[in-house]
This record gives sequence, C-alpha cells and structure tokens, in this order.
Amino acid sequence: MEAFHFGCSHQSPGAKPKHTNIVFLKTHKTASTTMQNILFRFAERNNLTVALPVQACGHQFCYPRSFSSHFVHLHTLRPNLITNHMRFNKTALQRVMPNDTIYITILREPASMFESLFTYYSRHCMSFRRVPNGSLEAFLAEPLRYYRPQEIESMYARNTLTFDLGGDKDNSIKDLAYAQNFVADVEKVFSLVMISEYFDESLILLRHLLSWDLEDILYVKLNMRTESSKKRLSPGLPEKIRAWNSIDAYLYDYFNTSFWDKLSDLGLDCVAKEVQLLQQAQERLMRSCFGGKMPLPRPAAEIKNKDLRPWQPSDKVDIVGYDLPVNISREAQEHCLKYIMPEISYTRILLHSQSLQHRRSYQNRPVQKSHTLQQHIRTTLPRHSQVHRSQPGPSVGQSPGSGTESKSTPKQS
Repeated sequence: MEAFHFGCSHQSPGAKPKHTNIVFLKTHKTASTTMQNILFRFAERNNLTVALPVQACGHQFCYPRSFSSHFVHLHTLRPNLITNHMRFNKTALQRVMPNDTIYITILREPASMFESLFTYYSRHCMSFRRVPNGSLEAFLAEPLRYYRPQEIESMYARNTLTFDLGGDKDNSIKDLAYAQNFVADVEKVFSLVMISEYFDESLILLRHLLSWDLEDILYVKLNMRTESSKKRLSPGLPEKIRAWNSIDAYLYDYFNTSFWDKLSDLGLDCVAKEVQLLQQAQERLMRSCFGGKMPLPRPAAEIKNKDLRPWQPSDKVDIVGYDLPVNISREAQEHCLKYIMPEISYTRILLHSQSLQHRRSYQNRPVQKSHTLQQHIRTTLPRHSQVHRSQPGPSVGQSPGSGTESKSTPKQS
C-alpha cells in the first residue's frame, strides 16, 4: 500500500486524516452501485454511521420523491455517509449531514446510459412499455408519442441525471440559460463529479480529495448486465438520444471537460501510475477471493447464496453477480463477501447492525425526555467530523435540489 503513495501524492501515508463525512448522490445506470459498495465497506471498516431509508421507502429514500429527513431511519441518524438512491435536495440533506460534508456524484455518457435505462426499466416505465416490440428506435423516432411527463416512472425516460440532481427534466431544450445555470449550481455543490467511463481515474481523484488509501478504493464491479441484454446503437441513435436528453448531454459534456482538467492538475502521468497500481491490487484481490482465478459473473439463479443474488428488473434483462468458492479460507470469505454483495442485501445488513448498535447505545444512556425526530435532527447540527476538513462544504445558497422538504408519509417508490 505504501507504493501507492509514490504515484501523485507527495505526502507520506497517514499524513492527513481521512475525510469521513460524505454525500454520494447515486445516479441511475452509471456504475453508482459499485461506488456505493466502496462507501458501505469504508463505513464499516471505520465504524461510521450510514444514513439508511425508513422501511416504507424500501432500499431507496422514497425515490422519485425529493429527499426529506423524514425518509431517514431513526436508528441511522447522526450519519457520516449517505449513498442510497434519492432525488437530490440540498436543503434537506444539510439538516441531516455535518457541516463539513463533501458532496460527490457520478455521470455517464448519455447515449450509452439511455440504452441501459431503456432496457433495464422496460417493464417499469410506462413511456417504454408503450413502445411496440420494445424498440428503442421507435421510441426515439417519436418520443412524445410515448412519453408522459407526469407519470411516476417518467424520470427514467428523459434527462434522468438532471432529475436525480434535483433539476427540471422537462425544461425546454431551447432554454440554454437553464442548462448553464443548472450546471453552475451543480458545480457549486459537488466537489467531485465522477465519470463512469473513467471509473478508475475517478477513484484516483476521489482518494486525493478524501485523503484515502489504496485499500479504500478497491472494488469488484456490481450490477452488470450480460452482453445479450444490451442493445447495440445503430447509426444516428446516439445523436437522437442526446437531443431528447439535451440537459443531461450538456451536463455530461461540461463535467467531462472539467474532469480532465482535474486529472491534468494532478498530473496525467501520476494518475496513470496510480491507476496501474490500483488495477494490480484489484487483480490480487480477485484472485485471493476466487481461489487464485479471475471470477466469471454468474446468472442470479446459479448463485447459491441468496444474499448475493442481484435484483432482476425483468425476464428480458439478466443482471449477473458472484458466488464465493467453497475452497477459500473462512477469513477470506468474510473479507471478500462484502465486495460482491448486492445493494439491497447490503442495505438490509447495514440497517440491522446499526439498529443493534443504536439500541445498545440507547439502553446505556441516562434517562431523559424523549424527542421527536424533528427535534433530534435539530440538536445534531451543526457539528463536524472527527477528522480535519479536506475542503469546504457547499454553500447554503440556492442550488440543485434546494427547497422545502416534503412532510407527507413516505410511500413505496
């Protein structure tokens, strides 16, 4: 691990405390599940609290509704991290998270992302279900024939990144000023916007931003589709997708450019060196977890451990996962299990462990007057993490997703 610090860092290992207060806005079909798994494991290793949804919200924060503190499970309050799917609402998040929280998200090239959304949500989004024979070409030829902006799942069919970030997915494509202002607001709030196509390079930027080590950014790819579940984009379709998702396209193009500016500031040679070290460590991890071999992803039905079976969106989409071999040591199994655990299973296990911890701490506290959830949240802020700030948190001014919290009862999304 020490060799990793001879890449782009001029500091010795442990010279700067790791930053632990993080909001990761988990966007759709962007490798965000893999990033979420990195954060879950980091939280467990460092005994941090992860904000998790109340039962009525499932494993997401009542998405697609705008995030509210009422969606956070009482046993996971005073969190260090939050990473499950939500629609961004900065004002509500600031009421839950510490003052020095760093905000991070991830984007993906709009054409490949939309193909993934169209395939993945073909059974859930009515805008896609209306299309004859599930034809992406037919949808893009006449999107307004199938698209209904007010339907509950419509955010999967247009400008999904913009919607996730709290923006207006249906703003006019001719309104360049809106797109420019929206991008400026996102840039004010988010210290790092990762790019899915350059996931390893994004992790190098992440580790420098948060003062993390190589171990903290190791991962196994999760929530992947089989090649047979992917549609090849015919000539002309990428341009139609970008036109239909014009705000997402503007957002991606801007942050892809700024992403490479950040890499250049760090030094492209240094980044390449650290990426190589990361990938070498990845291979060692994979071989140690899978009996000296590189793993072959398996269909969910072939995975013996039910907790390791990924959710299947429909019978036309195969999401693959992993099963650990039986011939590795118990210690290796315990170490490797969380790397390959799907989001829903990991969320459930984290909530169980944090609820147990909450009950123990509650039993050991002196008797005092009970507080409502609203009072509890107010008394927890302002506060800071137990490590030094890596950089200033976002301003309190107007930004993506800022606004009044919803106070109605959470519903299953």
